[in-house]
Amino acid sequence: MRKVEQIRDSLKVMERDVNLAFHYTDLEMELHEAIKQKRVAQSKTPTTAPAANSPPGAPPPAPAQTPPLTAYNPNDPNDPFNKKPENRIDPTTNFVGHENELFFPTLNSSRIRETSRQADFIKVGYVLQTCKKPGEKSAASNCLIRKTSNIVEGDITKQDEGVVLVENVTEFKLRYFGKGNQDYVSTWDSIQGDGNAKGRFPDSVEISLTVEKGEGDKKKKISMQILVPVRFPNNTFADQQAVQAQQQLQNPVPNQPPNPFTGGGQR
Repeated sequence: MRKVEQIRDSLKVMERDVNLAFHYTDLEMELHEAIKQKRVAQSKTPTTAPAANSPPGAPPPAPAQTPPLTAYNPNDPNDPFNKKPENRIDPTTNFVGHENELFFPTLNSSRIRETSRQADFIKVGYVLQTCKKPGEKSAASNCLIRKTSNIVEGDITKQDEGVVLVENVTEFKLRYFGKGNQDYVSTWDSIQGDGNAKGRFPDSVEISLTVEKGEGDKKKKISMQILVPVRFPNNTFADQQAVQAQQQLQNPVPNQPPNPFTGGGQR
């Protein structure tokens, strides 16, 4: 029963970490992008005005539409929506998972001491490593290690500290599912992954864990599997950028005529 409890406890820790996976998105930049897209859409909408001296019996003219926002020109260097705020460094959070290892930031960052200096989120990793209990004569085995670091910047796969969750692991298997996938995949890389993963977090992670207990002829394997949703993958901004990139490939921006509101066209 002790080994079963170890497996369950290990999966509970992973479940909590994955549930609270932290994908940072700059809300100010999201709003900035939403306004820009509204300008693009409204600048393409023709305006109508009431016809003068309508003949008797004619249906009433359509009401005049609100004048569009200033047309957006991606090549106008004076447009504030083409300028990045000064001294702004955009933080990035990444999710890198393979078949038997996983790295990401999480909000599951309970403090041991009240005075500890620690951010609201930490960098966490799960890997298989060979380990052996100090002072014991038993052979070394594969162990599931949870690694953490309070420094989230830099290489997401590098952590400082490691804690053994469970020993004698014979299988630790991870699969990932997200928008655009027809089935679970064995790799999810938000840094260098394909179009479905790049810049995005998965929607859920499937975790399979098998541990061996006993010795000699009494060896027995215990397997458990859970499906863990990422509660807030926060992929809206990444989805918008992917759509815009695809639209630009399919419909290159043509030379634009002068804008009556700004007096300028494409330069």
